[in-house]
Amino acid sequence: MENKTTKELIECIAQTVISAASELTDLDQAIGDGDHGINMERGFRAVLAKIDSLGELAPGRAFADLGKTLIMTIGGASGPLYGKLFMSIGEALGDDPQITHERLLAGCDRAVAVLKALGKSDVGQKTMLDVLVPVIETLRVSKGGDVYGPLRAAARSAAEATIPMLATRGRASFLGERSKGHMDPGARSSELIIGAACRYLEAAPAAVLS
Repeated sequence: MENKTTKELIECIAQTVISAASELTDLDQAIGDGDHGINMERGFRAVLAKIDSLGELAPGRAFADLGKTLIMTIGGASGPLYGKLFMSIGEALGDDPQITHERLLAGCDRAVAVLKALGKSDVGQKTMLDVLVPVIETLRVSKGGDVYGPLRAAARSAAEATIPMLATRGRASFLGERSKGHMDPGARSSELIIGAACRYLEAAPAAVLS
């Protein structure tokens, strides 16, 4: 992955999250604190403010730095969760511009383990893990240029699957049965991030997992 590709990929993710801030806020107002969209927008605007310096780094270093920026600027529970997500993947990728399927999977598995421990949560509890884990399992069995469509589809269906779920972690858990019938905001923002990355990489001929 060339530096230009890394920069444009991060830009695409950031712009996608920022443009969906109102939607994320609406989702969070239904079952959370109502600030998920505002917080995510603030974090990714901070990322855009340093996009030129991120674009000078190897992909792994850029993602790790992105994660640190999110931790420092998002606030609340989302900052550490999304920050550690990017940091864990970035640390696994390291300095090598060549992103292999195996190293990406290792980073994703590491990220999920960190998020489970950090949030004391697991799949089925109406959190971002309900999107991340199915997507990683799709990545595990997919490889090459045709991986991006299945990943987008997995993220979309997984986010929609949180709508009927009963929340047992986070602010939404306080609502009990009333948490059902709403998509989890973290699941939606995770879907947005995955979808944006896949759309960009699908159109970038040099960015194919080896």
